Amino acid sequence: MSLSESTTDCLHLSGMRYYGYTGALPEEQVLGQWFEIDIRLWFDMTPAAASDRLADTLDYRPLLQAIEQLMQQQRFQLIETLAAAIINLCLTPPQVQRAAVRVTKLAPPVPNFTGQISVEMVRPHAESP
Repeated sequence: MSLSESTTDCLHLSGMRYYGYTGALPEEQVLGQWFEIDIRLWFDMTPAAASDRLADTLDYRPLLQAIEQLMQQQRFQLIETLAAAIINLCLTPPQVQRAAVRVTKLAPPVPNFTGQISVEMVRPHAESP
């Protein structure tokens, strides 16, 4: 099935907060900071909608555990690298046709900047044409 023919069913996992050690500055690597992660996963939900069985859908609990482990154990210089690692985890389940990940630094250490910095990646599953 090509992406143009793929389903529009989408699971949103939003507002997940993790403490991590990603950043180019030494203090980001030592002190860490809070990140917010939003994920969208496109896959066919028709079987689950018809059966009302967890076995017929994507159980996202293992994915959330893998992301938590990644945030606790890995350190990256760039938020882009962190986002790429997370989207690779999201594309692991075979039923996921496409994934989007947004990683937000909630309080980036930038002088006189009170906003947030986000990176968003959208990728098809490697086996999708």
